[in-house]
Amino acid sequence: MQHFEESVYKLIVETSTNLPGDVRKVIQAAQEAEDRATRAGLSLSTIATNIEMAECNVSPICQDTGMPTFVVHTPVGANQIVMKKLIRSAIARATKDGKLRTNSVDSLTGANTGDNLGPGTPVIHFEQWENDDIDIRLILKGGGCENKNIQYSLPTELEGLGKAGRDLDGIRKCIMHAVYQAQGQGCSAGFIGVGIGGDRTTGYELAKQQLFRPVDDANDIPELAQLEDYVLEHANKLGIGTMGFGGNVTLLGCKVGVMNRLPASFFVSVAYNCWAYRRQGALLNAETGEINSWIYPSGSDTPMKHAGADEAAAAVSAQAERREVVLNTPITEEQIRSLKVGDVVIINGEMHTGRDALHKHLMDHDAPVDLNGAAIYHCGPVMLKDEAGQWHVKAAGPTTSIREEPYQGDIIKKFGIRAVIGKGGMGPKTLKALQEHGAVYLNAIGGAAQYYAECFKNVNGVDFMEFGIPEAMWHLQTEGFAAIVTMDSHGNSLHADVDKDSFAKLAEFKEPVFK
Repeated sequence: MQHFEESVYKLIVETSTNLPGDVRKVIQAAQEAEDRATRAGLSLSTIATNIEMAECNVSPICQDTGMPTFVVHTPVGANQIVMKKLIRSAIARATKDGKLRTNSVDSLTGANTGDNLGPGTPVIHFEQWENDDIDIRLILKGGGCENKNIQYSLPTELEGLGKAGRDLDGIRKCIMHAVYQAQGQGCSAGFIGVGIGGDRTTGYELAKQQLFRPVDDANDIPELAQLEDYVLEHANKLGIGTMGFGGNVTLLGCKVGVMNRLPASFFVSVAYNCWAYRRQGALLNAETGEINSWIYPSGSDTPMKHAGADEAAAAVSAQAERREVVLNTPITEEQIRSLKVGDVVIINGEMHTGRDALHKHLMDHDAPVDLNGAAIYHCGPVMLKDEAGQWHVKAAGPTTSIREEPYQGDIIKKFGIRAVIGKGGMGPKTLKALQEHGAVYLNAIGGAAQYYAECFKNVNGVDFMEFGIPEAMWHLQTEGFAAIVTMDSHGNSLHADVDKDSFAKLAEFKEPVFK
């Protein structure tokens, strides 16, 4: 087993940086289903560019590398204690090398361990089997999509869909509702794994296990195969689209599993995964630990087909109802008031990152820098320091913004922030603050960590490192950062419009289908 740790390290790097071929194929199909000269088309082109950049740079596809979760099948008699130690060692090494973000945080103190090790992290499930090889699989599921997981207890009443009973049609309604409630906050277009039955814990585990299935496989239970096909077809009629911008493609895959349950309980558990569907596996030689073969098709064998991002942006901007506007920080209120939903904005100058810990801190403290006219980016980047001590941005896509809804309006008012950048949109409190104080919300493309990292030319400084690298306030010199106005200073919100429209469409699926 002298090569086991090195093999696990290679698995981590491959999973984080190179999207599998089966996932790439469905993303390419999504591109063909969307008009390139739309917000959804622009997003998919950016996603395709990012996938290739991550592979080329051997850097994380998305900066949020999630909770590393391993499922390991071992021959009878294999030493799982040693394997666990070696897996943890490989995780720490991959984190140090910038292939994983520092994501393990003490739940009581908020302290970041810095190496992705701690109680409960990483997650490692061992099972024995009667084969001679070791089957080790890894999924990296980010926090944005993890937060959109949902569990239903049947019977229940679902908004827009009515009563969902303890039958296949009730399950169908739950799954459709799960896709609707995710909107763009889970980086749609996404994939879902569904677990029927079990208890509350095993139901979620079963749902997540479905995400290890190949995208193009067929369910061997006829009723579930029919359900999977139905959901994949009809979820794409909700009009949520890529990033929640509206469009033809909302869901890229649906996999459903079932297990027995208690008579008193009937759970439907849904694990939502973003388009950056990072899972890979390898068969290892049980004696040496060397990789014999990869389990899922390599992304390197499926190059992405896409127009250049600049060409896609030009196609969007060419439409009469949209403009491309260049803003240099600090930004004036007059510039902000001239923007409207749908405008493509290019930002140059200094930008500041800020997530949960920073927003909470700023509610009661002054900022370390002048934020009047500033752009604040909801982002927890992957950062590495070179031999000279200079920080570099290795991955820097947006995080889900709705978590900052309790704070954002007050912080805009307190500090004079003009642009808030993130993904998935924000709520009515923030929308009101944008209107009252002259600011906008810009939606960046979730998961496009390499695409946006290229926009940061220098790290000007950092504050609050005690919060950990993802939660620190990074001051980044920015050039050519592109995002779309989805909430403007005139009370308009694309996110609210898409939610309202998709809710109306959801109600069309109220009537029974499976009997």
